[in-house]
Amino acid sequence: MALLSWFGSRRYERAGFSLYTASVKAARDPLYFERLGVPDTLDGRFDLVGLFVALLIRRLRAFSSPNPALGPALAQAVFDAMFADMDFNLREMGVGDISVGKRMRDMWEAFHGRAVAYEAPLAAGDVATLTAALARNVWRGAAPEGAAHGLALVALAQDKVLEGQTLTDFQAGRVRFLGAREAFAARVAA
Repeated sequence: MALLSWFGSRRYERAGFSLYTASVKAARDPLYFERLGVPDTLDGRFDLVGLFVALLIRRLRAFSSPNPALGPALAQAVFDAMFADMDFNLREMGVGDISVGKRMRDMWEAFHGRAVAYEAPLAAGDVATLTAALARNVWRGAAPEGAAHGLALVALAQDKVLEGQTLTDFQAGRVRFLGAREAFAARVAA
């Protein structure tokens, strides 16, 4: 029985890595760092990648048909890909085996806390609450003027774009995020 569950967890591994890679690529657009002053540090990059992954996982979990288990399974595959990548990167940076587990737990808790903090304001389209959560997490409360609000509008625009994509595309490892220029234009139009 355990062997069957192992195969089930790896079933969407390729799609999960493709979706995660697309999230990282979208989050690493230099314009977010240049225009919004997102800190170009390990923490700043983690926070931005975490935001894009949280948006994707939120969308995947929302699917209820035709197969209600597929969206959550893909969400888990994206999460697994993210944390496999984080583990690899920590080891590449020279973090010792003993410390990796604690660092991974801290990163998981940070990601989970942020995803929870973003969920309700995204669902409600509550820009003010999302702005406050992003300011607290991405800039540790010291966001440049208008930056957290701008990122909140970008997140809402990305969320809307993800909402229009199909489970079939996600299952095939295809996702489209707005490029930073498109996202900035979308936030001005909102």
